[in-house]
Amino acid sequence: MRSDHYFVILLLTVCFCLCTSGAVNARDGKEIVIEHIDSNSAKYSAIAQEIWDYAELGYMEEKSSVLLQTTLAEAGFQIEAGVAEMPTAFIASYGSGSPVIAILAEYDALPGITQDRLPVRQPLEGSESGHACGHNLLGTGSTAAAIAIKEWLESSSTSGTIRLYGTPAEEGGNGKVYMVQAGLFDDVDTVLDWHPQNRNAAGVISTLAIKTAKFRFHGVSAHAASAPHLARSALDAVEAMNNMVNMMREHVPQESRIHYVITHGGLAPNVTPDFAEVEYYVRNPDIDQVHQIFERIVKAAEGAALGTGTTMDFEITGGLYSRLPNEILGRALHANLERVGGVEYDANEREFATKLYATLPDGSPPIESAAQVYPFAVLAAALPSSTDVGDVSWVAPTAGFAAATYVPGTSNHTWQAIAAGGMSIGNKGMLVAAKTMALTAVDLFTNTNLISKAKEEFEGRRGPDFVYKPLVGDHPPPLEYRKTH
Repeated sequence: MRSDHYFVILLLTVCFCLCTSGAVNARDGKEIVIEHIDSNSAKYSAIAQEIWDYAELGYMEEKSSVLLQTTLAEAGFQIEAGVAEMPTAFIASYGSGSPVIAILAEYDALPGITQDRLPVRQPLEGSESGHACGHNLLGTGSTAAAIAIKEWLESSSTSGTIRLYGTPAEEGGNGKVYMVQAGLFDDVDTVLDWHPQNRNAAGVISTLAIKTAKFRFHGVSAHAASAPHLARSALDAVEAMNNMVNMMREHVPQESRIHYVITHGGLAPNVTPDFAEVEYYVRNPDIDQVHQIFERIVKAAEGAALGTGTTMDFEITGGLYSRLPNEILGRALHANLERVGGVEYDANEREFATKLYATLPDGSPPIESAAQVYPFAVLAAALPSSTDVGDVSWVAPTAGFAAATYVPGTSNHTWQAIAAGGMSIGNKGMLVAAKTMALTAVDLFTNTNLISKAKEEFEGRRGPDFVYKPLVGDHPPPLEYRKTH
């Protein structure tokens, strides 16, 4: 009887250990990744600020890409550089086998906007670009998370693969699209990403699909005063097209967005332009609606050419899917974001934030809200923006969140975003993001049921008959889209 008693106790103990080992490993893993990020916070902050200084544009992020690759290689990652025919794209991998957890990193800046590390408007001399969308923080924070996860995988002998995808040219260059097109996400189980923002928040969020193109008109030049009858103005064709599209706005779904810019309209008023070009963006939450609206714009261009006696051709320059939400992954991120908490300002940061806050629109959320984590949101309408993360989300379960790297009330693509992202306020938000992603990755590695549920939701939202077809068609990466000639 006594031996039977001990046998029962031993059996119950073994069962308890087997049932709770995942939870114990997850708890230990979370302590390891938090400790790594905290102990290396100065290092990652310095990397983020170095990339802020580089402020390199899409497909030209040579220094930024090399810096992140070097950091990951020194941490023990295997680096595959120049993937998908993009010199500044890379994949950093550690581990082997399943699950394969991916983290996305961006590092391109924006043209035409620059700002010093000051809370008042002060363009940075000698610079024509800036990290107004915080990608210096995004790329570095994702790198920090990936390295922290690697440290835990190695120390715990946990099986699986962590991958960081270095994705260039998010700002209009569609970098991730070409990585998806090349099949680089085909074996990924889940994808995590984040974005710098003015708050800490996660939720069920979608975005707008987008298709972009340049319409080029060719006419006949002549002296605009002495021989106008001999001319056929390409600029007239562009203006006629724009007028027709502007009238069309009344007759498209209200959530649509159409914007354009005349990229070439001639060089001298007394020379009738024989060439003119206009670039268009078309957006809608539904991909089919984007296609339909775009075809109507093509018809307007054809009509403009016919009416002005010119010829027209167009080039598809980009296209992105809407973001496919994943509530299972989103709630996992939110739970860990709540555990990490928001951004607490010290006295110097509060002084900086107070001065910058005075330049923001009336009614902005209070400065103190940077320390809050907003409730999990399920948004019925798509955000009025587009991202190449959308394409990734249609080939693998994907979820992201926002961290408060800016003073509350700050919008992306502003000088205020550059300023906060160039100092400790941005660094602190970045570390919140790094911890949140690392903690969520630990959950995924230690709870395969979480991955299974995320995949089940993914398949349900995507539908059984979905076939990925990039909206860019067979267009190669536009490696020179940010270069000025």
